Amino acid sequence: MTTPDMILLLILLGAMAAYIPVFICLVFTGLAGFLLFTDMPVLLVFQTLLRSLDNFALVVVLFFILCGNVMTSGKIVEKLIRVAQAFVGFLPGGLGMAGVLACAFFGAISGSTVATVVAIGGFMIPALKAHGYPESYAAGVMTTAPNLGVIIPPSIGMILYSMISNVSLEGLFLTGFIPGILIVLATCLYTAWIFRNNKDLHTTQLNGKEMLASIKDGVWALLLPVIIFGGIFSGIFTANEAAVVASLYAILVEMLIHKSMGLKRLKEVVVDSAITSASLLIIVAGATVFGRYMTLQNIPGRITDAVLTGVSSPEMLLLLLNIMLLCVGMFMDIISATLILGPVLVPIIIHYGIDPMHFGLILTINLALGYCTPPVGVSLFITGSVARKNLLFMSKAVMPFLIIQIIVLLFLTYVPSVVLWLPRLLGYIP
Repeated sequence: MTTPDMILLLILLGAMAAYIPVFICLVFTGLAGFLLFTDMPVLLVFQTLLRSLDNFALVVVLFFILCGNVMTSGKIVEKLIRVAQAFVGFLPGGLGMAGVLACAFFGAISGSTVATVVAIGGFMIPALKAHGYPESYAAGVMTTAPNLGVIIPPSIGMILYSMISNVSLEGLFLTGFIPGILIVLATCLYTAWIFRNNKDLHTTQLNGKEMLASIKDGVWALLLPVIIFGGIFSGIFTANEAAVVASLYAILVEMLIHKSMGLKRLKEVVVDSAITSASLLIIVAGATVFGRYMTLQNIPGRITDAVLTGVSSPEMLLLLLNIMLLCVGMFMDIISATLILGPVLVPIIIHYGIDPMHFGLILTINLALGYCTPPVGVSLFITGSVARKNLLFMSKAVMPFLIIQIIVLLFLTYVPSVVLWLPRLLGYIP
């Protein structure tokens, strides 16, 4: 690493440590690099800022944010939870399992961990506590299960990775289903095991008529992921168009069928979504400026050469990347980390014969875990505020569930055929 690289790294880390907004850290560091260590005109920085936002692929992110906010504001979330409880509510720890399934359903629509934490966690944590579940369990499961929001497609992290790596977005989406199912199953089995002897947490099994009624009541909510994935993989519309269709469908369902939203509330939701989208786009622009500087200075190439001389096998490289990405996820959000690290790491994994689609999933899961990993995981603070618990309590509460997800991650890391068979079957991998 050269002296200019060290200086810029210290500037970036110092700015982040001072809690300066991420996009300002990235833009300022990139600008400093252009001014101090290149002969390029400063105008290039501003051109990069504007061109980074002129990308049609970002449309899918913006509309999935809108779709998630519409569902959070209406009754779709409530109905998804009711359907989930109808299927598993009679099991030991059934209400906890229902929360995990609801996170999976919601994640299959919103594409965001934070949105899933707010929508499902805000509803389920008080419900779990009211039904006698331990506070540590309620806080832990509702902090970690929302990771399914970015693991199960559509995923904002996967969308951005596809944008920078040129990997098929539809194929990348397909890799997320198996990990999502494994995490749901493992978490539910753990829940059943720890509450197996607690008769107070067993709820009455619904009869067939009641179960059918709950499914009928939630059918409009359940149709949303069917429309999204059915449309994408049948070729009826692209992922970008699916996001628009999903948003329109959610709005129509909430306004005309559930009647939970009027024009005034819809306007508020659209404005909130626009603010969230603007924040995301600013981070994208900042990361692009920093990435442009790294490309001009051939930093990815130099990092690749350094790695190639120190790592002898793909297995060792994957282990080191998992450790590094878990650490990065503790301090950096998935959007910034994907945009900064993706261009650096993709050439390295290709050299070692690792499938870029497989690595996209590994990157996404690792950074998703960062949302609930101490010390600065965003989900820790959100659920901590809902449960009114401090960071130390939250850190202990999430550990069993983090271990489950890390075990699933390691399994998928070293058995790639488990997640790649579906994209290969449908022709997204030659």
